This record gives sequence, structure tokens and C-alpha cells, in this order.
Amino acid sequence: MEYDDIVQQVIEFLGTFAFAISGIRHAAAKHFDWFGGYVCGIAVAIGGGTIRDVMLGTTPFWMTDPIYMVCTALALLFVIVFAKHIEGLRNTWFVFDTLGLALFTIAGIQKSLDFGQPYWVAIIMGCITGSAGGVIRDVLLNNEPVIFQREIYAMASVIGGVTYWLLGYFGAPIEVMVISTFLLICLIRFLAVRYHLALPKLNNE
Repeated sequence: MEYDDIVQQVIEFLGTFAFAISGIRHAAAKHFDWFGGYVCGIAVAIGGGTIRDVMLGTTPFWMTDPIYMVCTALALLFVIVFAKHIEGLRNTWFVFDTLGLALFTIAGIQKSLDFGQPYWVAIIMGCITGSAGGVIRDVLLNNEPVIFQREIYAMASVIGGVTYWLLGYFGAPIEVMVISTFLLICLIRFLAVRYHLALPKLNNE
């Protein structure tokens, strides 16, 4: 297995775990049972990547390796075992959701480039990979999708994608591209929530 493939799998695994925890925590807030929590976890963990892979014309990533299903089960077990500790951590779900967004954005960009797509397509695919799962989760939970709320979410993914492209354009090593993009997306999300930063609202008048 090539080095880039290993990096891709590690990122997808970590992103799956982070997003699954986010989905399961949202389901717990709605008092779903364990199976309902698993469904919400798997929906947010594989939803964006599935849409990406279908658009790229390839078999969805989770259908080629059961590790992603197992990863979601581990996330469910993690939430069950450490439920009391997680409840004591304010906005824990937000942290995991942000980590998942950053990791899956990178995974979506890298996979799109591997399939020969231009960078502008890869940036869009990264955004879809990072944010579409959250939309599916929110629809299942009957919540307003986070990308339609005022807080900066999908735009953080887009900015991270542009940064990834710029670093690659100037010949940065893959490690620098991945780490820098990951940190930037997380930083944008944390700062946006901390200081209530948002894009301007549409005015219907």
C-alpha cells in the first residue's frame, strides 16, 4: 500500500470516529435508543463520503472495508461507557463535529485528486464530504441543518480546501498540506463560535 493511501485511510478512519460520536451524541440528546444512536452515527459518518464516491463513479468507501462500520460501533461504545464524563464536558459534540469536518474535508479533496479531478472540483467534493453527513444527521433528527444556520460551517471547509490547493501549488509536502488544512478548519470553526462570527444574512425586502 502506498504512503498516500495509508494517509487517506487513517484520515477517513479518524473522521468516521469523530463524526460518529457527533451523530450519536445528537441522538442521545433526543433520547434515542442504542440502535437509533448507531443509525445517526453511521449516517453522519458515511453520508458525505458516500455522496462523494457516487459522484466520482466509484464504490462507496464503506462498502469496500467493514472497518468503518466497526469504527461507528466503537464510537457508540465510547459514548455509552463514558456518557457521564462526556456530559460533563461542555460542547463536546461540537469538538468532535469540527474534527470530523476537518478530516473528511481533507479526505474528500485527496480522493477527488486521486481520481484525476481538477482542484476546483476537489474543493467542492471536500466540502460535500465534510458537511453532507451533518445535513443527513440533522434531517433524521428533525433539526435545522447546521449549514443553514448562521454559524460558519461549510465555508470553513471551502477555505480549508483553497488552502490545501495553495500549499500544493507551491510544492508543500503532503504532511504540511494535511496538517495545515486540518488546523485552519478547526481554528475557523472555534473562532467563529467563540466570537459569534457569521456570514451576512439574506434580506427579502
